[in-house]
Amino acid sequence: MRKLALSDEILLSIEKPARYIGGEINMVKKEPSEVEIRFCMCFPDVYEIGMSHLGIQILYDMFNCRRDTYCERVYSPWVDLDGILRKQNIPLFALESQQPVKDFDFLGITLQYEMCYTNVLQVLDLSQIPLKAADRTKEHPFVIGGGPCAYNPEPLADFFDIFYIGEGETVYNELLDIYKEWKKEDGSRNDFLKRAAQIEGMYVPQFYHVSYHEDGTIQDFSPTVKEAPKKVLKQVERDMSETYYPEKPLVPYIKVTQDRVVLEIQRGCIRGCRFCQAGMLYRPIRPRSLEFLKQRAESMLKATGHDEISLSSLSSSDYRELPELVYWLIENFQEKGVNISLPSLRIDAFALDVMSKIQDIRKSSLTFAPEAGSQRMRNVINKGLTEEVILKGAKDAFLGGWNRVKLYFMLGLPGETKEDIAQIAVLSDKIAREYYEVPKEQRNGRVNIVTSTSIFVPKPFTPFQWAPMVSKEEAQERRFFLLDQIKAQLNAKSIKYNCHDADVSELEGVFARGDRRLCDVILQAYQSGCIYDAWSEHFQYGKWVQAFSDHQLTMDFYIKRERGEEEIFPWDFIDIGVSKEFLLKEYHQAKKEQVTPNCRAGCAGCGAAKFGCGVCMEAREGGMEA
Repeated sequence: MRKLALSDEILLSIEKPARYIGGEINMVKKEPSEVEIRFCMCFPDVYEIGMSHLGIQILYDMFNCRRDTYCERVYSPWVDLDGILRKQNIPLFALESQQPVKDFDFLGITLQYEMCYTNVLQVLDLSQIPLKAADRTKEHPFVIGGGPCAYNPEPLADFFDIFYIGEGETVYNELLDIYKEWKKEDGSRNDFLKRAAQIEGMYVPQFYHVSYHEDGTIQDFSPTVKEAPKKVLKQVERDMSETYYPEKPLVPYIKVTQDRVVLEIQRGCIRGCRFCQAGMLYRPIRPRSLEFLKQRAESMLKATGHDEISLSSLSSSDYRELPELVYWLIENFQEKGVNISLPSLRIDAFALDVMSKIQDIRKSSLTFAPEAGSQRMRNVINKGLTEEVILKGAKDAFLGGWNRVKLYFMLGLPGETKEDIAQIAVLSDKIAREYYEVPKEQRNGRVNIVTSTSIFVPKPFTPFQWAPMVSKEEAQERRFFLLDQIKAQLNAKSIKYNCHDADVSELEGVFARGDRRLCDVILQAYQSGCIYDAWSEHFQYGKWVQAFSDHQLTMDFYIKRERGEEEIFPWDFIDIGVSKEFLLKEYHQAKKEQVTPNCRAGCAGCGAAKFGCGVCMEAREGGMEA
């Protein structure tokens, strides 16, 4: 029987002790002493958020399919337990075995969001693993980073032994196999890292040297050992219906952020929005087969007892067999009390028909993401959405019985003017007006429009990676201006305005496009008490400002300037398939306010066809479709 790492006294003194005891439904149980490899998977945020992450569920299932490997989990302890672990010198432990993370062979940390970087150091520190990779010995686990933020790993380069660039289903097994060989040979830590660097998709930061120009931009970035490649190629799972996907996902004892079965219907996107990093990173779009999805939906709902299933995709409407899948789910599960959630859906006749069948219209709201208020700005960002389509979708929804709409926009987009910002308020009002075009007897009370803005953050591997970002002061001015514009609208009382914290966005922008000089800034901020930076009640902006100042760096250098077309970016050594030439061409298209068609309407030659799968092959095999 497992012995819990925390005493009853500690568990009773902290918030939500179920975060730390493991034993959830479908948790994998193995005897640690009977396996050759122990891998601890970490999400560097609180349990409720980490347990909602599909990527970890997939890798957890994949690793545990190996008889020689036991994959366990760890999440960032909340601040109450953090203090107790430090005070009582209790090493951070994995949920499954309740044994210290420092005794594992690997610690894999998923990097989903820049504002979790100090939590990465918290996990290492509480695990009693040296924070810097250079200080680790053969007694310590190899620390691997993956996820979307690993596509610019440089701000964390000092803290990781390896970064896995790409999708986890592809070469992890190869890495574990060479680890077993290395272990038998009793080689040095460096020997293993040299072998790892030769696996496609693996980046070992200590094998690369960076030099800088006097102005702070990168002069050269090159490998220092023959085993390290000049370019690291992103790993892509080519066949989404012949790969790992959990049939028995973990079911937590406490409510988590996404307390439901998640069915990933496809990976990638055809749309080419110029602000969207995921849309470029996960190209080409690769759908899963209808039969695969039906089988997984049945097995997961049966194994978990969840009463909701969510169809996950960057753009669900682009899954060609969506109607068949959704109507099949309704037919087979609705009478059993299972709700069906359809995020990332364009509002059209099909969507409204489905939602009227699966939602309580009086309680639910519809979500539109125009991203920009004016058509000009939607062309700049290549959103491919006209005002006519937005208003028609809203009108049809109101006729169908809805009276609540959520609208998502960004402030600070490249080339944005005051008129573009004002159009956010105007569009919100126009949507409200559509409601009052519905005959009074068909209306469901007063219309409720929630307009939300976030601050635009330019990300690597997007056409806007060259663009400057607005400062927090500019962001504040734009928010106040928009609020005034909303108050001036005819339907102002029906429009509620929400906005995102500009301080946090500023730091996110720095880390998104930063270089490895930021490692020491992050280390100082952590040592001065910064953790849970994504949580507003714990964010300490002043300590970050001090850390930048102490290292003679400025946030402005990373966010305020437009970058030169010839500048070497910290992430240029990574090949994601989509070429830098294509992204620069798209940046120029944005400045001309010109739209690029989606991948199914016409190939724009982004470079992702090199992977030989998905929509790129559809075009070659069956001809282009409009």
